[in-house]
Amino acid sequence: MASGGLPPVVYYRDVESTNDVALALASSGVPEFTAVLADVQQTGRGRLGRSWFSPAGAGLYLSVIVRPEGLDARTPLITLAAGVAVALAIADASDLRVELKWPNDVVIGRPWRKLAGILCEASAVGTSDAVVVVGIGVNLLPAAYPAELADRATSIDRERGVWCDRPIARAGLVAGCIQQLREQVRRLRADETALVLDRWRELGRAGLDGAPVQWTDERGPCRGIAYGLGDDGALLVRHAGRQDRLVAGDVVWERLSRV
Repeated sequence: MASGGLPPVVYYRDVESTNDVALALASSGVPEFTAVLADVQQTGRGRLGRSWFSPAGAGLYLSVIVRPEGLDARTPLITLAAGVAVALAIADASDLRVELKWPNDVVIGRPWRKLAGILCEASAVGTSDAVVVVGIGVNLLPAAYPAELADRATSIDRERGVWCDRPIARAGLVAGCIQQLREQVRRLRADETALVLDRWRELGRAGLDGAPVQWTDERGPCRGIAYGLGDDGALLVRHAGRQDRLVAGDVVWERLSRV
């Protein structure tokens, strides 16, 4: 399927993982921003080796191919650019006031409830065949989430509540995610990185401006204050009298996350 001048969207009813299918398609030379959409994922993936709960009919499971030509050192910022893209697409489609949680979650409310997550996976890095697949999972309708997710996940339909007369159109949200991702990547290529990062900071302000956080690194459990987003995408924290940069890992916001 293709729509509104977008590259192809390859649809499957049931797949193991849309990211796996997209990585295979990328190696065959399909156009950039070609996407894979599925109704169900059997082995959807999240960050840090976690699975992504992908029940039939309840979510949007989408993977989009990005070729990092012209991005060079900005390639790692694709994850943040994708977060901006998905947050804007959800807000446009639903009128919900969504936020971003570093590095890759779209959240809403207090404490934060997760609406969407992003997983970027790269292949053939450093070669002319390099590709980054942006995996996007959006919770559209309420579902019987596993116990460990039940109080931390939500859906667009649930958050829209009683004034929601009908579910949002999945096709429109798919198109919105791809269009927004294409625009944010264009900005990275055009050396307009500051525009992407500033938009991320705006959407992620609650978790950046003096928010207490916890994380674990090679020193063990740590606790500090998040105070910003670096130009390289790192989370900036103050800890034990010094300034640190977190580039990966699992961070808990003490006042915003539901532990």
